[in-house]
Amino acid sequence: MPDFETAPNESQLDLLVDLFDHGPVALITGAGVSTDSGIPDYRGQGTPPRTPMSVHQFSTEHRYRQRFWGGARIGTEHWKSIQPNDGHRAVARLEAAGLLSGVITQNTDGLHRRAGSKKVAELHGNGSIMRCVENGHRWNREETLAWFDVANPGFVEKNRDAQLTPDGDADVRDVDEVVVPICPACGGQLRPDVVYFGEHVPTTTFALAEEILAGAGALLVAGSSLAVNTPIRVINRAEARDLPIGIINRGPTAIDSRPSIAVRIEGGTTDWLGALAGRLGA
Repeated sequence: MPDFETAPNESQLDLLVDLFDHGPVALITGAGVSTDSGIPDYRGQGTPPRTPMSVHQFSTEHRYRQRFWGGARIGTEHWKSIQPNDGHRAVARLEAAGLLSGVITQNTDGLHRRAGSKKVAELHGNGSIMRCVENGHRWNREETLAWFDVANPGFVEKNRDAQLTPDGDADVRDVDEVVVPICPACGGQLRPDVVYFGEHVPTTTFALAEEILAGAGALLVAGSSLAVNTPIRVINRAEARDLPIGIINRGPTAIDSRPSIAVRIEGGTTDWLGALAGRLGA
């Protein structure tokens, strides 16, 4: 079992650097990479229990759609101040230097791309896009929320103080009167272009994740407890190729005891990714 550390130090940084001796590294990121941008974590220390909305609930129950749209609208108010952090920027520099084969992220916040990362497999989709369930029309999140404002005057002012959730929405409770936007092209149901609990990752997205892994000589996990199956599929494929694996995370992960773990760091991703990029000259 690898030693756990709590702060950047030279010996542990050496072990991270050693991963890059095998060639470009594939990076898996989770919510912990975005906490320093002000987005709450799903399972971090002190995080209250949550019951995320399932695709069945969203698809079949109008009240859940009201809750989503109300939360999405207020969440956008919080998002105006959210920017990529130094960890996101360090990842972009590592990729630009040819040291990463790409980024495989569980996050739907789009912050890796905003920081400059180019090859990004968004396993759980991207919350900035809304799509029509019936006919696949796609719309920008901002324009659909503008339609929400027209249909729900005064909603923002009444709910502005609702707390941000890890999904980037807000915990809005009073949604009984919310008018849900529909697709202006066909009148169909609109939904975020994300993977809900109970759905599968699109085959094209997972194919990109596999391509990123195929171009790598090692794998690094940053800011994920690996508590859901999707990134575990990537981990299993890496182990089948005997790739060394490194982990940077606050709190335990689902694979800490696996023999494939070459380095396990207990700590925040922003500091460690920045230190890693600095050591590698990126």
